Amino acid sequence: MEYNIQIAGFKSNIPDFRELIQNINEISKKEISKNQNCTVQLLNAQGIGGEEHVHHAAIHALKAFHRNENIAGDLGLEICVRASGGRQISKALQILGLKEGNMDVCAVTVGCDGLILQKLEQLLQNRDDEVLNPDESVLKKLYGIPDLEEETAGSVVRALMERTSLLIVDG
Repeated sequence: MEYNIQIAGFKSNIPDFRELIQNINEISKKEISKNQNCTVQLLNAQGIGGEEHVHHAAIHALKAFHRNENIAGDLGLEICVRASGGRQISKALQILGLKEGNMDVCAVTVGCDGLILQKLEQLLQNRDDEVLNPDESVLKKLYGIPDLEEETAGSVVRALMERTSLLIVDG
């Protein structure tokens, strides 16, 4: 299976969260009307272990939908849950959800055309992929990763990716 997954970072100021989501939904609907199955998900970049972590979560989310083992009802939220390495949507949103004000944003698109990132740049302002660089001490604290898990996995980011890989829905 091949997927068109795009990941970008932004330094953004979100004055009105609802308005931002409404604008994202409008962009997605325009893509879907072009016979594309376009998903856009925005995440708090502080809780992301880099581009590889997000890509890994997106692949696992797509596979979960393919196997009918998804936790969330839509792909964007499934990406968020998988990136969090847990089963609880509320906890995933607590860690990776956006808030109003200044924040670093990780944008993930799946199945969208190449212009979608340009449209997101207009909404989110300053494109800056540096915000995707993981801060392992912040991630360790956010996700409660013990020293032994970090040592066993080789890094905090690898531990997060292993949590995503091991996430299995009980049947």
